[in-house]
Amino acid sequence: MSENPATPEANRSEANPSEAGAPAAAAAAARATAAQEATPQEATPQEARGLGSTAVSAATPRRGAPMFPDGTGPAADPAGSHHERRIRSFQPRRSRVSPGQADALRRMWPKWGLDIDGLSRIDLDTFFDGLPVVLEIGFGMGEATAQMAAADPSTGILACDVHTPGQGNLLRLAEQNGLSNIRVANGDAIILLREMLAPGSLAGLRVFFPDPWPKKRHHKRRLIQPEFVALACSRLAPGALVHCATDWEPYAEQMLEVLSAEPTLENLHPGYAPRPDFRPLTRFEGQGLDKGHIVHDLLFRRRSA
Repeated sequence: MSENPATPEANRSEANPSEAGAPAAAAAAARATAAQEATPQEATPQEARGLGSTAVSAATPRRGAPMFPDGTGPAADPAGSHHERRIRSFQPRRSRVSPGQADALRRMWPKWGLDIDGLSRIDLDTFFDGLPVVLEIGFGMGEATAQMAAADPSTGILACDVHTPGQGNLLRLAEQNGLSNIRVANGDAIILLREMLAPGSLAGLRVFFPDPWPKKRHHKRRLIQPEFVALACSRLAPGALVHCATDWEPYAEQMLEVLSAEPTLENLHPGYAPRPDFRPLTRFEGQGLDKGHIVHDLLFRRRSA
């Protein structure tokens, strides 16, 4: 398993000019809360109190205190003041971390974790031992990500999110299932794409169930916007697959319109795509289906020219 590599970026002139105006977007986490997606291994507050002072401290740090003061876990604000503040499509959710998740973060973050600070370019070949890499933005508690990694060990998954319990849970699932093709990125996906990934370096992009921001005044916060798609496509290799899914009908319509208008993409289906077998059915999605929600998948491919 590779160490966490990053090489200084000396020249950014190859960046897409449209990137500078990328809208609020990033690491759009699934709308499920930690309570909705809680795993059986996650301790309740009562259970945490019974595990001793160390476990309780890891699960519930004092307000304002760093969750990982020794630097062995994800930073609270990795980009800091290095980059401009935009309207974002996400809110950092550093909610209570269970002792098991905190342990996984402390042990595995130095090798499999990446803080998105925007100060260096990632060497994906080294980070993933030469595997083609798919970027997944927003993975919730990581169960679907782990299933996809297990089903396709020949593909690396760079999973980006800001939800600390989910980051710990995904690393724990990767370790439990012997998955060496998962890396976890913490922070703003726009900064990751614009500053830290080379043009044409990705084999795919996945955005499953991003926050739909249903109120009209919040639509500007949605991740799938023309500027974001143009930026993401500049980082995709020819033939790379873009796969989006949502259970919010108006957002699905916006996704279809925006993706169809991007000249470097071609739709693999006339409109929405049938749900592919390789996208696992999550508990969150199942809850939506039980409520009568209709899930739309969109599958587009990066053109060769």
